[in-house]
Amino acid sequence: MSSGFATSRVEVAATLAKVTARLQAVWPGATERLRHDPCHAISEWGQVQLRFVPAVDTDSRCSVAGAYIWEDQPPVLAVARASSVGRRGFTALHELGHHLQQTDLYLAQELASAGARGQVLEDAVCDAFAASIILPDELVDQHINAAGPTVHDIVDLHGASSASRAAVCVRAAQRIRSPGHVVLLDYDGSVQFAAAQGLPPVRKGSDQSSAPVIRSALDSSRTATGRTRLIYRDGIRGEELFIQIGDLNGYLVAVLTTDRPPWETAFVLPSAGTAPLGSTWLCTNAGCGEEFETFGVSCDRCDVPKCPECGACECLPAVAERRCTRCFLVYPARYFDGDSMVCLDCS
Repeated sequence: MSSGFATSRVEVAATLAKVTARLQAVWPGATERLRHDPCHAISEWGQVQLRFVPAVDTDSRCSVAGAYIWEDQPPVLAVARASSVGRRGFTALHELGHHLQQTDLYLAQELASAGARGQVLEDAVCDAFAASIILPDELVDQHINAAGPTVHDIVDLHGASSASRAAVCVRAAQRIRSPGHVVLLDYDGSVQFAAAQGLPPVRKGSDQSSAPVIRSALDSSRTATGRTRLIYRDGIRGEELFIQIGDLNGYLVAVLTTDRPPWETAFVLPSAGTAPLGSTWLCTNAGCGEEFETFGVSCDRCDVPKCPECGACECLPAVAERRCTRCFLVYPARYFDGDSMVCLDCS
């Protein structure tokens, strides 16, 4: 999901430790069984139902192609049927992470009290939980050193394991030394999975093809380095980041960081003016016409943000309006006499 909230590695790690402890309490010795065959182990546990479903029946707000259905008894871990074996395993573990958090009274209350930010944290912890089961620290240490991940490191880690690309992306993102992302894209530039570290996550399915360095990789050899901005809702662009992008077995993987990119051999400074850029709009209200930049959420009905000057979006007014030809102000029709184009104040 992407709702503008960032999670820190400290809070994710702290919550992950609680989730891991809860797993051992309710299912002793589960880690090795889950690592070997997540779907088979979960299907035999009996405390949840594992259900394979069409991708359209999964939760679009989730970072993976799955859903946690707590209303059923026992609760259902829904996993998209079309995914690869590795991806199905990662998704099943991710949804198990939701189950462990939502069935622990303390954790559930903690997340609920945080509102929308709690939802982002919960999802990040589910990703971290799934990746930690599939890819233990010892294996990750062999392929990603203290400088942080490069595309080459991620390709090597994926090749050395049976883990899904998503699991590898999560583990790589955990090793970024500065705020950043590891993003998996298809060859059209659409986000298939994204793991963030200290920055708001980008939404699954979002189109990043117009981001300059990503566009270059899509147009040429599928490899590129430089600086770019990821694209959020309504055309909002995030802060400028260093990026390295390359091929990962039929997809593109991008590593982005605010500073200290490990693929740069020389010391480099962050760019000036790297703050996020809001989307630019022109108010269509005839009485306004204000051009404005905003990070605000668009109207649910017309998909246009409200103008900060006049408060209008592109929805039709609740009452009929008319512009006075003398004062040029817009008033409800009751401020005019009959069909007159002159308001009562000016007549």
